[in-house]
Order: sequence, then C-alpha cells, then structure tokens
Amino acid sequence: MLAWARRFCDRVPEGARVLELGCGGDNPATRLLVERYEYTGVDLSSVQLERARRAFPHGSFVHGDATRVEFPAGSFDGIASFFMFGHIPRSEQAPLLRSMCSWLTPAGVLVTTLGTAGEKDQVADDWLGAPMFFASHSEEENLALLEQAGFAVEEARVVPYDEPGHGLVRFMWVLARRPGRRHVQ
Repeated sequence: MLAWARRFCDRVPEGARVLELGCGGDNPATRLLVERYEYTGVDLSSVQLERARRAFPHGSFVHGDATRVEFPAGSFDGIASFFMFGHIPRSEQAPLLRSMCSWLTPAGVLVTTLGTAGEKDQVADDWLGAPMFFASHSEEENLALLEQAGFAVEEARVVPYDEPGHGLVRFMWVLARRPGRRHVQ
C-alpha cells in the first residue's frame, strides 16, 4: 500500500487538497498523505476516526458513509481509497466512482484498490472476529466502471495479497486521472 501511496505522491503536488475514503485509524499510507497534503479523511467507523484524529491532529475528518458523503465538484486534487471498495455493494460502486471523479479537479489523481473476484454481495460471518460485507467486480468490469465514471486509467495492476485468515486474494491497484488540464494558481 505504501508503494502505491508514494506513486500517488509523485503525481500530486505537495500542499494539494487530498481526500482519503475509508481512511481507517493510523497506517503508514495515511501518515504520508497527512504529512504532505491538506488532508480530509472519511470513514464509517467512529472508533477508527477517533484513532485517526489522535494520530493525525492536523488532518480533517468526516464521519460518514463514503457512498453518501457529498463534496462540491472540483474539491480535491487527489483521492485515495485503499481496500474500501470490496466492502461496498456492487450496485453502489459505479455511482461512487462517478462522484469521486466529479470531486477531483481537472487532472486530479485517483489511487485505489478494487477487488477482482467478481463476488456478488455477501456477508462473511467471521472476518477477523466480526461479520463483514464483501463484493467485487472482475478486472474487466472494474476498468469499464472507471472509464464510464470519467477516469483515464494510467496504470492498473492486479497484485496478490495475503489476507490474514483468508489466504491469497487479488486486488487491482489503480492510478487514474480525471481528464483535463491542471489549473495553476
């Protein structure tokens, strides 16, 4: 995750406005983003957000569902979302990607992970000790959803990941842009 966050940082200028959806509590990728950018993190878990607020007092945090939160068009120069999409119903992934594209400035950058198993919406009764929702599209469907949302995909790579208690899973790591030219202020 940290390697992809660094690649994102190579594309987004320091001091830019960055949104992280599904920010969680405290992880090295979030730390990198908070230290470099005008950072806003969104998470559904109030417990995770409290951890994030303690770890990153200079960040701005929103308690909310990423599929329901709203921001004005062009609010962010970059958006990051790591391992969140696999916990969103398939029917809500395309609308969220469209919203994310609209929240970006022209030439704004997206880094995200998307599941690749093509799983229908389901709940695992015991995922790390708690029920957890899962859903994903295939690699081809993911690319189509990104393009339909308005993104120009720069890089998409499927990477195996050893998930504790579940073995090897595959995530599609994506770097994409909203088409257009960056406005210099």
